[in-house]
Amino acid sequence: MTYALQESLVIPASPMEVYAVISDVTRTGEWSQQCYRCRWDSDARGVGARFTGDNRTPEREWSTTSEVIADVPGEHFAWSVGPGRAEWGFRLREVPGGTELTEYTRTTEYLEAVFAERYGDRAEEEIAVRQAAAREGIPATLAALREVLAAR
Repeated sequence: MTYALQESLVIPASPMEVYAVISDVTRTGEWSQQCYRCRWDSDARGVGARFTGDNRTPEREWSTTSEVIADVPGEHFAWSVGPGRAEWGFRLREVPGGTELTEYTRTTEYLEAVFAERYGDRAEEEIAVRQAAAREGIPATLAALREVLAAR
């Protein structure tokens, strides 16, 4: 059971201003609903750079390793979690009043295989939990980013 979700929101800032914030993964804890801390794994930046995210919900805590897969200033920033299990990212488009910021995520068949091995018969249920969290988290993240950028 793979899924893809996305939502958009207009942020009253230029695409480059928005990009400067979202591409600084060390600031993710300021707007993410689950990831409270990120750190680069090396001095590398851009496509291929890796970072570790520390996450928590009321039910659990975990860390992930991600790899940057898109890094186009003012246009697109994305990463692969796992890598290869899920993709998360932001697309930016200049519009009247600022930047239309689209956050998206999609899971892969590889994630399904990993979850089948890890959770057995509960794999689809576990994926559904993550899908519900993403469905609620994306609009909350976009709203938090708008607040972060409005406060600058």
